Amino acid sequence: MSETSTTSPFMTTKELADHVRKTPSTIRGWRHRGTGPRGTKVGREVLYRRDVVAAWLRQREDADEIGQRATA
Repeated sequence: MSETSTTSPFMTTKELADHVRKTPSTIRGWRHRGTGPRGTKVGREVLYRRDVVAAWLRQREDADEIGQRATA
């Protein structure tokens, strides 16, 4: 099994799932439907760039109209 490091620019499916408080199967479903952050398959594993994940989350925050009203 590979070691993970917080200094790596990449996240595994499990790390992403922990980050957004979802299950790895939810992350895989998002990937297959094209609704989650963009990932890259490396061997048998999918890796997600931390900067892409952050941008995807910001985009979701900006698109959340109810959340926008709550902060206004």
